[in-house]
Amino acid sequence: MLRSLFSGVSGMKSNQIKMDVIGNNIANVNTVAFKGARVTFKDMLNQTLQGTSAPNENIGGTNAKQIGLGVAVASIDTNMSQGALQPTGRATDLAIEGNGFFIVSNGVETKFTRDGSFTLDKNGALVTSEGLHVRGALNKNIDINNNQIPNLNTNEIDPSTIDDSTKLNDLHDIYIPLEAEFGTPSTKVKLTSFTIEKDGLIKAIYGDNTVVIGRIALATFQNPVGLLKLGSNLYSASSNSGEPQIGTASSPGFGTIQQGILEMSNVDLAEQFTEMIVTSRSFQANSRTITTSDELLQELLNLKR
Repeated sequence: MLRSLFSGVSGMKSNQIKMDVIGNNIANVNTVAFKGARVTFKDMLNQTLQGTSAPNENIGGTNAKQIGLGVAVASIDTNMSQGALQPTGRATDLAIEGNGFFIVSNGVETKFTRDGSFTLDKNGALVTSEGLHVRGALNKNIDINNNQIPNLNTNEIDPSTIDDSTKLNDLHDIYIPLEAEFGTPSTKVKLTSFTIEKDGLIKAIYGDNTVVIGRIALATFQNPVGLLKLGSNLYSASSNSGEPQIGTASSPGFGTIQQGILEMSNVDLAEQFTEMIVTSRSFQANSRTITTSDELLQELLNLKR
């Protein structure tokens, strides 16, 4: 059979994968904190018809005669560049301006995300749209193991600082109590509002009382492109991403946290549509290779007549 048939098939398969990636990018153009992907190609094995020869006193050297056997997908890379920031006005919407990732957990597994569209549940827990808890440091007087109303007469948080020595297991689920006790005798006061500063420090206002609730922790990776996508805007560490380095916003390399803002998708529609046209034409050209090779085979079969 003609080699060009199989080269054309490999070209169609590879361009189909690229079109799948482009389609996914376009579908997620409005997904919060979505990171687009790109496909790169590589040539496949080459069949050597004649090897090389070295020059001698009488004749020069000759190059090898090789025929390529098609194309294959070399990589599917994630573009981790910063997406545009969109103001929302919601106190629980957070965006990272920089390289960090929010740390979230379901109590069993720890995952990472750039999607800061958080909410507060009925217990005051800061959670993702999937219900995963946002992790960080918490005020020592907030006991997450019972439903008692905390007495927030201290601004101490545990751990008070988050640094390179902090482990994932040292972090706590972030809770912003909807009601707290103050004074002696204690008086119950409902949550008025709260703010999250650029360094992740959470301050809540209960009537006339302002209390430090905790601090949101961030993670960075040596190779963020190596993170595994889990769906729902979540990532997990892999053997090639490196272990997460825990820190706080405003620290070197972690970026800053912006409240009331969401990071949008970094997909460029103009670029994706251009790539779609190029990919479509490439797919069409490879299909033409197959039909032309078929015509050659037909001519060969006609020699029998």
